[in-house]
Amino acid sequence: MSFKTKQLYQLTLTQFLETIREPEVLFWGIGFPVLLAIGLGLAFTQTSESTYRIAIVESRTTTLDSLLSTHGKEVLEQGKSVVEWKLNDPTLGDTRFLFTHCQWDEAIVALKRGEADLIVTESVGEMHYHFDPHNAQAQLAYIKISGLIKESSLTTEQEQNIVPLTLKGVRYIDFLLPGLIGLGILNSLCWGISYAVVERRSQKLLRRMVATPMKKSNYLIAMILVRFMMNCVESGVLFFFAWLFFGTIIQGNLGALVVLFISGNIAFAGMAVLMGCRTSKIEVGNGLINAATMPMMILSGIFFSYQNFPSWSIGFIKHLPLTLFTDGLRSIFNEGGGWMEIATPSLMLSALGIVCFVAGVRWFKWF
Repeated sequence: MSFKTKQLYQLTLTQFLETIREPEVLFWGIGFPVLLAIGLGLAFTQTSESTYRIAIVESRTTTLDSLLSTHGKEVLEQGKSVVEWKLNDPTLGDTRFLFTHCQWDEAIVALKRGEADLIVTESVGEMHYHFDPHNAQAQLAYIKISGLIKESSLTTEQEQNIVPLTLKGVRYIDFLLPGLIGLGILNSLCWGISYAVVERRSQKLLRRMVATPMKKSNYLIAMILVRFMMNCVESGVLFFFAWLFFGTIIQGNLGALVVLFISGNIAFAGMAVLMGCRTSKIEVGNGLINAATMPMMILSGIFFSYQNFPSWSIGFIKHLPLTLFTDGLRSIFNEGGGWMEIATPSLMLSALGIVCFVAGVRWFKWF
């Protein structure tokens, strides 16, 4: 073996041994992605059942009620009594329609929150379907339920009309914008603080600060303040373009929005400090950040309603930090929410952030 070949062999062997001797690096680099793939695979491929939520607004017994009394059954869904109409299809998968009787205002709020896909009304023998025409889930729900009603109805002359809902707060962009703001703040703080601290620690830059008369808390708070100011600008720019191109407005209390915004930043900043307080390995830091952000990005209803997940998981999902923050933003943006709507999530987010920050400062190491 030549000298150069032997040198390459020894260097490769050394790097390999250094890598496999770090179990946390192997876990976050190999094990965690595998676990994440298994978890998401189980969540999205094990069930062959599609669920559509229909809000029924009526003042008297209608044709749809007659069909539900024949084909449906009353069940409990997340503690609420709804009427289920289930179709079994071994080829394409089962379909569940969950019908809820409510008032018009309640149905509109359900649409804004993603708790309903469309609203059905009936007048003078005509069925009316109210939904956002740009919402693919609502369109699919309309196609399936209208076809099912036509097929099951005893009267073949039943008229069915689409009534597009383009009210501000009901459109998909109104649902999406608060989620994008929340996700942007989460990623900005977690990557801007956690990753920066881990990277500086791995490069031995933090150890130079030990000799300076500087408190750990001041160093971390300074990073948080910079990120908070950047988040204000980024969120403002995002909202400005949504207002400019789509006419998005804030329907609720601006003071409550400011308090909730600060609470969300406190929560995610505290989480970021805690995640970056110990490790000096970039791979571990990346793994911790991804472990915190990716599940919430999927579960917390950023791009689609978390009502699509199994009912047993909804209670857990609602208490995730990003879910609390995003739901609070949506209540202010789309539902005209105020202080009462954001009091609980703001307190929970602030408490989480303070606890995580105190723990992160306590366990923080310079090198």
